[in-house]
Amino acid sequence: MDYIEEIKQLRQQIEYHSNRYYNMDEPEITDYEYDMLMQRLKALEKQHPELVESTSPTQKVGGVAKREAGVLVRHNVPMLSLQDVFSKEEVMSFVEEMQQKLDNPEFVVEYKIDGLSMSLRYDNGQLVMAETRGDGINFGEDVTSNAKEIKDVVSKLKDAPEYLEIRGEVYMTNEAFDKTNETQELLGKKIFANPRNCAAGTLRQLDSKVVRDRGLSLFIFNLQQARGREFKTHTQAYEYMKSQGISVIEDYRVCHTKEEVWDAICAIGENRGNLAYDIDGAVVKINDFAQREQLGTTSKVPKWAVAYKYPPEEKETKLLDIELSVGRTGRITPTAIFEPIRLCGTWVSRATLHNQDFINQLDVGIGDTIVVYKSGEIIPKVKEVKHEKRPQGVTTFEIPKVCPVCGAPAVREENTADIKCTSTTCPAQLERHIINFVGRDAMDIKGFGAVYIQDLVRLGYLKDIADIFVLSRYRDELVEKGIIGKEKNTDKLLGVIEEAKKRDADHLLTGLGITGIGKAAAKSLLLHFGSIDGVAQASIEDLTQVEDIGEVSAKAIYEFFRNPGCIELLERLKSYGVNMTKEKVVTGVGIFTGKTFVITGTLPSMGRKEAAELIESYGGKVTGSVSKKTDYLLAGDNAGSKLEKANSLGIAVLSEEKLHNMIKEAENAN
Repeated sequence: MDYIEEIKQLRQQIEYHSNRYYNMDEPEITDYEYDMLMQRLKALEKQHPELVESTSPTQKVGGVAKREAGVLVRHNVPMLSLQDVFSKEEVMSFVEEMQQKLDNPEFVVEYKIDGLSMSLRYDNGQLVMAETRGDGINFGEDVTSNAKEIKDVVSKLKDAPEYLEIRGEVYMTNEAFDKTNETQELLGKKIFANPRNCAAGTLRQLDSKVVRDRGLSLFIFNLQQARGREFKTHTQAYEYMKSQGISVIEDYRVCHTKEEVWDAICAIGENRGNLAYDIDGAVVKINDFAQREQLGTTSKVPKWAVAYKYPPEEKETKLLDIELSVGRTGRITPTAIFEPIRLCGTWVSRATLHNQDFINQLDVGIGDTIVVYKSGEIIPKVKEVKHEKRPQGVTTFEIPKVCPVCGAPAVREENTADIKCTSTTCPAQLERHIINFVGRDAMDIKGFGAVYIQDLVRLGYLKDIADIFVLSRYRDELVEKGIIGKEKNTDKLLGVIEEAKKRDADHLLTGLGITGIGKAAAKSLLLHFGSIDGVAQASIEDLTQVEDIGEVSAKAIYEFFRNPGCIELLERLKSYGVNMTKEKVVTGVGIFTGKTFVITGTLPSMGRKEAAELIESYGGKVTGSVSKKTDYLLAGDNAGSKLEKANSLGIAVLSEEKLHNMIKEAENAN
């Protein structure tokens, strides 16, 4: 490949991965791999300066400003990135260059926090604006309301200048990140790849409550601008900020020689494994603000600072075992257990192997010699297998087709790399199953929140979903312990649980958590078979006769109702008085039988749920999205894109009044 083509391809690769990192918060490669692509492009552009373009990634800062969390705002001071260096020689060269250009410069060496950059503006001590970096030069996003939910953001300064603008890094501690991912998994939502992605995605949320619940943190690392008070040095500004309760970068060091600078970088590297948060390097910056002004900036980076990126630290070790764990969604995760090694200052003996595809890709077997590394992150990763050192008889590890917790069949989900336990009674998935079971689309037990469920499971009151319906037996204990609250709250929830026993059986079938069986499929099954027993006794062939039920779903249903644990669970639900039949509610001649509806917008007198029940009572089916199979769109105010799509497909659009008229005409005709 000639250098022109290589430059073109590198620019495309970097633009793609930059977008994944800055704008989507979903990187596909490590920071180190990204840095190496950028270094190669810089080297080629240096050799061929005539090919440098203003649109090249080497000439731009960060990502683009987006309108997710708020309006765009123009930067008062550009939020530039830093020049990266990767070797001791480059650090020494930077220090020597500064010493040649400046009179006795002081250097500050500090952590480079791995998060999302944000500036805060204060007018007369009052926080008036928080903005993200955005494109770094012109615009960022106004995230003021979200920033105020971060515990480290000070809203009012005690001893304030006329104007103050400071810049910091929004990040997540590892504890907050683990807690957030645990909640995400429990609720069946997306799991974040690392704390930086989670922090970035959270800060851009439209709902400030999400920011508060996830526990973001902030370190300030620079004074951007001040009016009404003079600061001569970076450290002087830090001391002032600390006096105002502002969190600044911890454990920064002031250095005077290149040896001191390098020792400080090494000390940070040794300690990074002991921090409560991730760092992705060390920053070396000039302390004196006048000297910074003298040096100036390029279009992309300040000339008075560099960011040292630690090389990936990796070591060989022996794989002793592969441990299998089951998450709350049933996903089976393999973890490598290896002989302890010291990386980035800490001893490690475990690393995730992600899934079977990852194991196959590396060809990992128990007894192999593996290479484990850390690169700017606390979490160790398996890089490769030294197959030339493989002992005789070692083969590629296969995740068993049974759940390691309950012994039920484990299957690979279609179009994913996940292998999941199929049992809805698996203890590892209990909290998740109960949350789904009491949810609006299933048994709809209002007020039965996740916190109550977690406490009831932890204290042994809930061992499966059937136990929900005998909680009343422990009413006095629950009140005494205050698990659900005092008498009023406890009795209210127990009353809602009692009422839920009367729900149509399609609610129960939805809540059982059978793979592929949601609300619509459950209704179709109960309309066809009439009862849970009818569904349970059906053959795979019988099941596939039902609309929306394909072979995969039919097999999942068939196997569920032949699992001894599931059979026992259903018998208990019956004995506790939970309804197992579908009320026959189709009236008249079923004027909407065979017709598919979609509901959108705000209806004049009915909620969507009420409208759906009305349509279903006349034999119709309600789905969530418009397609060629849709017969009618029931549209209210603010119908939006579904109305546009229905019109483009020539689908009949009904108002609420028209729907009622159709029903009245059909009833009069009979």
